[in-house]
Formats: sequence, structure tokens, C-alpha cells
Amino acid sequence: MLGPVILAASRSDRMRRLVSAAPVTKQVVDRFIPGETVDEIVPIIEDLTARGLELTMDVVGEDITTPDQAEAARDAYLALIDRLKGLDLGTRAEMSVKLSMFGQALPGGHELALANVRPVVEAAAAIGTTVTLDAEDHTTLDSMFAIHEELRKDFPGTGCVIQAYLFRTEADARRLAANGSRVRIVKGAYKEPAEVAYQDKAEIDKAYVRIMRILMEGSGYPMIGSHDPRLISIAQELAHRAGRKLDEYEFQMLYGIRGDEHLRLAAEGHRMRVYTAYGTDWYGYFMRRLAEKPANLRFFVRSMVTKG
Repeated sequence: MLGPVILAASRSDRMRRLVSAAPVTKQVVDRFIPGETVDEIVPIIEDLTARGLELTMDVVGEDITTPDQAEAARDAYLALIDRLKGLDLGTRAEMSVKLSMFGQALPGGHELALANVRPVVEAAAAIGTTVTLDAEDHTTLDSMFAIHEELRKDFPGTGCVIQAYLFRTEADARRLAANGSRVRIVKGAYKEPAEVAYQDKAEIDKAYVRIMRILMEGSGYPMIGSHDPRLISIAQELAHRAGRKLDEYEFQMLYGIRGDEHLRLAAEGHRMRVYTAYGTDWYGYFMRRLAEKPANLRFFVRSMVTKG
């Protein structure tokens, strides 16, 4: 399987230099990451929301090695929120954050990440929107969930992400669904060992459905992060069985993938949120998008062959 190979390449400085130097890379990256600055991303936000879509914004970047870099990541989100304030979109534009950007992996990282992310959550609440804590590799999750629980004491709308391929996730889903959390479920995009995660796609899909059922039957707000038509159809059926109205759950998909489906779901009255990343440190994010879906990799390779 190519996925694990690509994920390994996402941590390779040599591959980073090679991919970044390829002449065609920028035009392919632009498919998934439509801008590098706040000024470039604001027109994208305005265009997508005008079409009836909602957004969750991700300032890309994960290789944080100093507290100063973690503070710079915090400040980048605060700058984004300052611009969103003038657009008056409320929860139609929220933020997604990776705690690794806020210093989670540094010495004293749990406390540092909490201290850096709290001002972002406070600022988001002040303009009527929310923040979701993205899930990263399994070694970071206990810290992420603890920070999520702490933030929800003052900001109960703070969301978090769970990953279907991890064995622990069904238990996490039951806990989160019971306490009324906003929860995004995804399949998972990190290379995890067989000791902690399903490796077979069919097993991951089965786990995804089991977890969706837990979330739909719980008291929280499910956010279905998938491009898979079959899983989307199952989610709609589970929501119907649970008696959920269309505004009591939502779908989330990545910018640049299945754009027509984004619009179709929104036209049917569903809340459809587009995960939209921007920034200059795009490499890790981009490589995980290639690893998640073979069609993305084929698109990139074909572009390099025909236009490189």
C-alpha cells in the first residue's frame, strides 16, 4: 500500500525538498491549499459562504521546535479571527487547530499548548464562532482530550476530532457523545502501528459506521468528515433513525475534493463545512492528502508527468 510510504515521506526533509522544488508542485498544491496569507484566503471564504457552504479554517504548519514558533502559530490564528470579525459569519466559519502547532511536543508541551490555544478559543467565541481541536498521532491524544475538556469548561462549543482506525475510538466516542461535545469523525491520516489501529480498509470502514451510530444516538453534535458516498448515505440514514434534524449534524469535506458534492449536500439543506487550509508550511498537510486517497496521488503524478 502506498499510503504508509507517502506518510513516511511526509516526515522526510529530503522528500520535502524534492517535492517543493518540482515545477508543477505549486499548481497541484493550490488544488488543496488555495492561499498562503489571510489576504489571499478571505476571497475564498466569501465565495464559499456565498454558495451556502460553511468552513473550518486551518493555518497549516506542524514542525514547531521552539516556544517562539508556537506563539507565532497562535498569532496567525488571532490574525485570521480578526479578519473574520469583519465578515460577520459566526459559526459559518470556524477554526481547526493542531496542538502540535501550539507547542504540544515541546518540554512542558501540554501546559504550553493549552496556554497558547486558549486565547484563540476566547477570540473565536468573541466573534460568535468556535474552534475544533484536530487529532494527530495516537501518542498525543490523551493530552488533546484533556485540553478539550479543560476548554469546554468555559467554551462548551469547543470541538474535537476522533479517528475511526484507532481501537480506542469507540470508547472515546461514547464518552464524548454522552457529554454533549461537538465531534468530527474521520478515518485517520497518520501511520499508526497494528497494536493501536486497524490496518485493513474494510475494518476501518466498519469501525467508522459503529462510531457514527454512537455519535448520532448521543447528545452531542456529530460532524461527519468523509468523502465516501457510501458512508455519507449511511450517516444520513443513522441521523434519520436517531431523529436528528438537518441542523443537528453536519458533513465536512476537504477543499479541493468533490466540490460538486459539497454543493449538492448544501442544496439539500445539509450543513456542509469545507475544511480549508492555508499558509506557507503546507508540505505535511499536502502529503497526508495524497496518502488518504489514491486518486489524489494519481492527480499529482499525472500533473508532474504532463506538465513538470
